[in-house]
Amino acid sequence: MTEILFYHLETRPLEKVLPVLLEKTLERGWRAVVETGSPDRARLLDDLLWTWRDESFLPHGLAGEPNEAHQPVLIATGPDNANGANVRFYVDRAVPREGGAYQRIVFMFSGHDPDALAEARAAWKALRDGHDLTYWQQDAEGRWVKKA
Repeated sequence: MTEILFYHLETRPLEKVLPVLLEKTLERGWRAVVETGSPDRARLLDDLLWTWRDESFLPHGLAGEPNEAHQPVLIATGPDNANGANVRFYVDRAVPREGGAYQRIVFMFSGHDPDALAEARAAWKALRDGHDLTYWQQDAEGRWVKKA
């Protein structure tokens, strides 16, 4: 059964949270796909992962580029899993529709965007049967608190 985690971003933006979660994913020996809502946003995330920390970077590539199958993290705008990822992240209004063949799905959405909140509620209802869902929300200090 696929574990699906809903991450409700409140105090810290995606750009601060996603790289940390990707690092933890790689530490577990997993591969990841990050699905985003647009090619422009995919390029911005690509730049972010190369420069997000002065002393390191996250190894990754963009879907459709050479060697995509060898990338530990692949940034995509569609449903493919070209690198055989164990974990799929949905960000920037990309919404999971099914559990798929992943160990874990992480759906990250902004609490400051009413449309994103509505999409998250709809996804929760659509995915709750047959999946292990958990809902995490940031507190005032940016820590994750399990709400459901």
